[in-house]
Formats: sequence, structure tokens, C-alpha cells
Amino acid sequence: MNSNPLPPIISHDLAEPTIFNPGKLIELSRLQKGLPPCPVPSGCLLDFDGEILEYLASSRQAEFDPNWPCFHTRLYRWKSGENEFGIIGGTIGAPFAVLVAEELFASGCQSLVTLGSAGLIGEGIDPPFFILIEGALRDEGTSYHYLPPSSFVEADRNILKRVNSRLTEAGIPVHRGTTWTTDAPFRETASRASQCRLQGVMAVEMEAAALLALAEARKRKIVCLSHVTNQMAQGQNDFDKGGRSGLETAIRLCEETLRALLSS
Repeated sequence: MNSNPLPPIISHDLAEPTIFNPGKLIELSRLQKGLPPCPVPSGCLLDFDGEILEYLASSRQAEFDPNWPCFHTRLYRWKSGENEFGIIGGTIGAPFAVLVAEELFASGCQSLVTLGSAGLIGEGIDPPFFILIEGALRDEGTSYHYLPPSSFVEADRNILKRVNSRLTEAGIPVHRGTTWTTDAPFRETASRASQCRLQGVMAVEMEAAALLALAEARKRKIVCLSHVTNQMAQGQNDFDKGGRSGLETAIRLCEETLRALLSS
């Protein structure tokens, strides 16, 4: 039995090189499948819920790229004005989101934006609304493989300032705040939610802490957005995203955030 008193999740040597490299994984997958090299667009979006991708694909604004060699996902190329972005849907949860993010960065991505649904924690505002995430409570496991233990991980302030300025100019409403990232959505308790509320947390989601830890540890440009749509199934109108208007706003939000990152 291991005599180390620390649980494995906080006893990693973060300076030790990894033996499993995302670039090598992508290359071996490409060779195994007999595919040509597939550099991805500089700006990419992880659409956790998949609804943006579904709409863009059905309206032929995004085209499937058959040369993306990832074993787990399908990459689409999204034409938006003069830009082409990469978009992958359904990468829900911190481990999966970071796995795919690492593969995208290894394949040429320079800036990554993520968007998914979140549950309301804060008071004084009703869903639906969007959050530009400034920091996240680390109640998941993936972030501890990238950064030393701490309660919160913070987003890059200079990047947030640039994004917020662009969104303001574009007239896209967004709140700035902190979220609680959990690996276990069906273990969200009233006492933990209350504690998070006292810490100024606005919403609960499943990916931001891990992605922001990756960004800090690997010096990557990542912006995490959340669409607060529910009160954890406690409200009559939970999971209402605002219909077609809400979808169009979400798409514009992601477009302008990506452009802000690519211009920085």
C-alpha cells in the first residue's frame, strides 16, 4: 500500500515531462488512418452542448473535415466573414475538454474559445444570460495535473480586457464573473452551492477550471464562456436558452471572442 499521505490528485510532480504527448497521438492516428496532415484553423471553438455546431452544419456554414485524425471527435470548418474557425461539439466535462484542447493546440490552434451551459448560483439575476469567466473554483480533478493545488484558477486579465472591449463594441451583453467547476453535476448540494455563493460564484459548470489551468500552465490563449440557462432543474423555465434569438447571440458571442483573441 502507498505510504504517501497525500491523495494522488495533489501529489503530482508538475515539472516532470509527460510520456503521453498529444502531438504524437494525433500523428500516429493520422498515419494509422492514412490521412494527410490536417493543420486546424488558428481560432477554434469547443461547443460543449453541440447546438451551435448543429445549426452551422445544417445551414452549411460549417463543413465537416474528414482529415481530422482525432479518435474521439469530428472537426468542422466554420466560415464566418473573412475568418475560418474550427469547431468541435460535445466535448463536455473537464477531462474530455482538455484532452481535445491539447490536441487542437498540437495541430496548429492558437486561440481557443469554449461555450457550454451552466446552472445559476448567484442571486439578483435570472437566466438565461452569458458569463465571460474570470476565474473558476477547482472542484474537479484535471486542473491539478497542470497547476499546484489552490482553491481558484484565474483567467488572463489582459485577454479578458481585450475580449470584453470587443464584446462591448459589438453590443453583445455578457456578465463577468467566477464559476464553480465540478466533475459531478448530480452531486451539487444546497450547502456547497451556498458556500460558493458566499465566495462570489455566479454559476456552476464542468470545464472552466481545467481549461484555465491548461492555459496558465502551457501559456495558451483560452477564453471560457458560459450560458447560464437553469437553476439546476429547480425552476419552471429551466434550460430555456432564449430560442433562435439566444442561439444567434451565442454564435455572435463566440465569433467576436475568437476575433478578439486572434487579433491580440
